[in-house]
Amino acid sequence: MIEDYFLQLETLIRTTGIVQSSRVTYDKRSTYVGYVRGEIYFLDASCLHLREYVNTERGAERYVYAYHYQRPDGSLILRYDNTRHYRALPTFPHHKHLADDMDVVPAPAPDLPALLDEIRQIVVMALGDTATNQPNSSQ
Repeated sequence: MIEDYFLQLETLIRTTGIVQSSRVTYDKRSTYVGYVRGEIYFLDASCLHLREYVNTERGAERYVYAYHYQRPDGSLILRYDNTRHYRALPTFPHHKHLADDMDVVPAPAPDLPALLDEIRQIVVMALGDTATNQPNSSQ
């Protein structure tokens, strides 16, 4: 059921150890389908903007997703999405935009746990090992 998926995401965000705060909305569309949208702010002041349109009837099938991770000044660090462009990529429609946004590489669709692990590495490099010892103030 979609509520279980929403609870999993909320728990993950709350317990990840690198989150300063978050503002995420969960919109139930049917028993198994929902829309997630929001921002997660990290200890180094970077921010992840996320959106997912997901069906949980058989696993978590994300029909549409975008995870846009940026520096405090708004410049792109990375973005994963499944917008149907870059047809030549072997992982089409899934792909990853790198820091300059002109560099697009093949990438399988990430899930939020994998993406938060990737972001954790960036935050720890920016702040040092103390980044994972901070309490969350997620809301």
